[in-house]
Amino acid sequence: MKKQTFNFSKKIATIVVIMLSFIQVKAQSDSYFETSKNLEIFTDLYKELDMLYVDDINSGDLMKTAINEMLSSLDPYTTYIPESDIEDYRFMTTGQYGGIGAMITKRKNFVYISEPYEGFPAQKAGLMAGDKLLEINGKSAENKTTEEISSILKGQPNTEVSILIERNGKSFVKKFNREKITVKSIPYHGILDYGVGYIKLRSFTRNCANEVKNALLNLKSQQDLKGIILDLRSNGGGLLNESIDIVNLFVDKGEEIVTTKGKIKDWTKKYKSTKSPIDNKTPLVILINSTSASASEIVSGSIQDLDRGIVIGRKSFGKGLVQQTRKLPYNSQLKVTVAKYYIPSGRCIQALDYSNRNEDGSVGKVPDSLISTFKTRNGREVKDGGGINPDVVVNSDDVSDITISLMNKRLIFDFATDFRYKNESINTVEKFEITDEIYSDFISFLLDKDYEYSTATEDALGIFKEITEEEGTFELLETELSILLEKVKSNKNYDLINNKEEVKKYLAEEIISRYYFQEGRIKERLKYDKDIEEALRLLENLQEYYSILGFDE
Repeated sequence: MKKQTFNFSKKIATIVVIMLSFIQVKAQSDSYFETSKNLEIFTDLYKELDMLYVDDINSGDLMKTAINEMLSSLDPYTTYIPESDIEDYRFMTTGQYGGIGAMITKRKNFVYISEPYEGFPAQKAGLMAGDKLLEINGKSAENKTTEEISSILKGQPNTEVSILIERNGKSFVKKFNREKITVKSIPYHGILDYGVGYIKLRSFTRNCANEVKNALLNLKSQQDLKGIILDLRSNGGGLLNESIDIVNLFVDKGEEIVTTKGKIKDWTKKYKSTKSPIDNKTPLVILINSTSASASEIVSGSIQDLDRGIVIGRKSFGKGLVQQTRKLPYNSQLKVTVAKYYIPSGRCIQALDYSNRNEDGSVGKVPDSLISTFKTRNGREVKDGGGINPDVVVNSDDVSDITISLMNKRLIFDFATDFRYKNESINTVEKFEITDEIYSDFISFLLDKDYEYSTATEDALGIFKEITEEEGTFELLETELSILLEKVKSNKNYDLINNKEEVKKYLAEEIISRYYFQEGRIKERLKYDKDIEEALRLLENLQEYYSILGFDE
């Protein structure tokens, strides 16, 4: 038996004994007896495995598996954070880490730079989207996962990193120092048509409310705003206090914004706005979609409940749970769900019921019979148990099969990379466009590329063929089926022409990101954004805006 494994077993046994002693001293109730009994069973089971299992046991992996499986039976947000993952967790809450400042992606056996952050070491050293990472600090990067490469690239600021990259068929080394990377919570803010201010909030990390405040003040200093759009689409949330402070920018002091209710008394709290607002008058629109969650739903839901602004987009994710981190031994932590939150109308928007699992372990949505109706300040009806329903729903456009294939096979990405090699600069975001000449080059670029895909019609015909074969009627219909399939394939040859305008949008966005990074990508996307179009329409037509909110203008 290995001494290291034996010592680990002794530590586990010691921890369990301490826990059992604590439990016995604290209470003698049936629930604590059940807990102590099962901990004792678990300890003895582990000891038996450690002594008798045919192969050596990796104690750390085994315990991590046991912990993760236990926590996954509760909800997806109660998680164990080992010491090795602490830096990633800090990045999620602070937006800061030590590293090179670039997004990466895996393709076949290697990891590539997908986008460097503007103004940070990777970009300043000349790394570009599409660069293939061959070696890092003299060690091969082949067959490494993105997680492994990310861990290697991160490190203390002012420490050197050496990267052997391949670009456009040539390989060379880039050496530079890591820095403290702070990813902006607001990648872009600006003035749109009709004097409407726009703020894109990426995440609710530490101090992001102050960033929103500064962005808002900056926009207001430029001109008298006719409206404000706060974009929370695809924002998965973050820190509770930041969401409260952001709402406080737009509502009067003393307004109740959110209430948390938990098993422990300390987690049953009412949170109110404590400061005077920056702007409580200018018409406000909040944008959400299906991946707007948690803190995004506190902001959008409370603004909706208080009738301070209109919510536009698609129904949000539906996460009405609050987490807190607790320190554990050996620099690890537990992120545990401690409460549910309720927005001003009294509703909880949690969509999934983790407390009542099905027999197969799955969870279901809150049933319609348990969904209640609440009222906003002006008496508008809103419902709980399913995320935030927008005041104005804007359905997303369906993306064509060919565009999906070109994106999935990274061919639009590759063309943009090739375009960047050939063009040192392009026009401004406002003036750049995919000309017919560029699109013709793109079609030529695809001539020797594989972007085969299956249309819905082909899939349906395939199913129909299987049915006729089972029923023995295939031979009777074989000729007709073949003719139909040929027609579909022939039509696919024109898909690049028929979907030209759609493909051009994605091409433009990817190419612009090579020169103007995240800010450029967002500005380009705003040109054809249906949610933005609807928001601008309502902010221009204030009679309809106030009518939706239940006000007389």
